[in-house]
Amino acid sequence: MESIGVLMPIPMNGYLEQELDKRFNLLRLWKAPEKSGFISTHKNSIRAVVGNSKAGADAQLIEALPKLEIISSFSVGLDKIDLAKCKEKGIRVTYTPDVLTDDVADLAIGLMLAVLRKLCESDRYVRGGKWKKGDFRLTSKFTGKSVGIIGLGRIGMAIAKRAEAFNCPISYHSRTQKSEVNYKYYPSVVELASNCQILVVACALTEETRHIVNRGVIDALGPKGVLINVGRGPHVDEPELVSALVEGRLGAAGLDVYEHEPAVPEKLFELENVVLMPHVGSATVETRQAMADLVIGNLEAHFLNKPLLTLAV
Repeated sequence: MESIGVLMPIPMNGYLEQELDKRFNLLRLWKAPEKSGFISTHKNSIRAVVGNSKAGADAQLIEALPKLEIISSFSVGLDKIDLAKCKEKGIRVTYTPDVLTDDVADLAIGLMLAVLRKLCESDRYVRGGKWKKGDFRLTSKFTGKSVGIIGLGRIGMAIAKRAEAFNCPISYHSRTQKSEVNYKYYPSVVELASNCQILVVACALTEETRHIVNRGVIDALGPKGVLINVGRGPHVDEPELVSALVEGRLGAAGLDVYEHEPAVPEKLFELENVVLMPHVGSATVETRQAMADLVIGNLEAHFLNKPLLTLAV
């Protein structure tokens, strides 16, 4: 398989690159001085693309690679891949579900605690020597807060189970009501936001879910509400979120993702009612290695004509 060209658009993970190098002809697009020329030169040897949550394969790239057979995503999200074009051309698409569920759910709970108990702010309070001048102000309890989840898939369910351990009543919104759970279902996101204290975004990004958290949802959550986003940045209308936080129409937010990563609205840097993370939901050594192994396993299975491990398309 050493002659099979595998295109990687951007750097992703050292272990993944190392293991791909051992098995395939890994072509690092970001190192090419002229990308379109690089793709044109190698188009007949590239049979696979490895993408992630930041770079995948749009229609233009797919059309430029006549020998492309498979796109293996180093991510659970597929919003950077033109799935319709893949179906049209018979290109297979794999992803990395399950292995990152725990880490993302853990971070969601961590963000809730960090926001409500002001962990980051109180850490700065101690480091800045302010404790010597007086105690830190009182914060808000997490246990027992009502948690509403947008998207009760693998990650949403894992968040729900963790929040239940804190005696949090759980409700949710998804495309369809799930008969196998006893959580309260709301047919609209506005209704969900109106009936919870913490709203968590954990759904897949599609055209239907883009800006699913808009001004109406934010206003329904209200000045005491908390928004947690561990989904994708475009799930939230970011300018509306910023203005709501600045104006006090929304109580607080814990964010791991942003609409135009790595750019983050600078107004958020000035706010103490926001906890900001640099899109690290699955960024642990253990999980990134498991994700890399899954990417490699899917590629090997495809080129050995074996069943794919995690087929998406």
